[in-house]
Amino acid sequence: MDVTFGGETGGLAYAYVREILHPAILNHSVRVWLLADHLARQQGLKGKQREALAVACLFHDSGTAAPHDGAQRFEVEGADAARAFLSEHGWPEDLGQQVWEAVALHTSPGIAERMGTLPRLVRLAVLADFGRTDLIGTEGRAELTEALERLPRLDIETALGDAVVAGSAQPREGAALQLARRPARGPPGRSRQDRRREPLVLRTGPLATPVTAPRTRRCPGSRC
Repeated sequence: MDVTFGGETGGLAYAYVREILHPAILNHSVRVWLLADHLARQQGLKGKQREALAVACLFHDSGTAAPHDGAQRFEVEGADAARAFLSEHGWPEDLGQQVWEAVALHTSPGIAERMGTLPRLVRLAVLADFGRTDLIGTEGRAELTEALERLPRLDIETALGDAVVAGSAQPREGAALQLARRPARGPPGRSRQDRRREPLVLRTGPLATPVTAPRTRRCPGSRC
């Protein structure tokens, strides 16, 4: 593919997640990088900060992959994996912490946006890939759209939702994942497969009233 990831470590991060992520989640992660980089360029983000952004985007859903499906919620598992990856490649602790925060908070509306440049950019890019195209602006949009279209969605809404649900079925430390799904309305005793068919709900702010997301861009298995 002709997408680059800000440097050598970014390229190695892509090579790693390519081996462990579901194809739909991999394409989503690269689209998130393209969207985040588009926003970052408008802010003049360069060098190691830009490459750190690439790593955060590529790892943001890595907690759904088998090697990182541990006892913690998937955002934290992915954040730990990203920071460990950077540490193994000799990156400074402060950049590793910024990447950790960006991954760990990417489903936390109203928090990620206030935690610094990387968490805010990853958060906005995730939202944009699930329908909030108003966050992108018009400058350079045609070229960005063309690049995004080279990465098929592959029913990412279902693939990611199922991956998060599968992980959340395992025992977890602390609060259980609160998936953004409509509450059950049918008779008790329905199967998990039946409940998965219910439409997902998009939350656009820390205390926002849930609104049904567009069918083509539902935000799966998270609180975004």
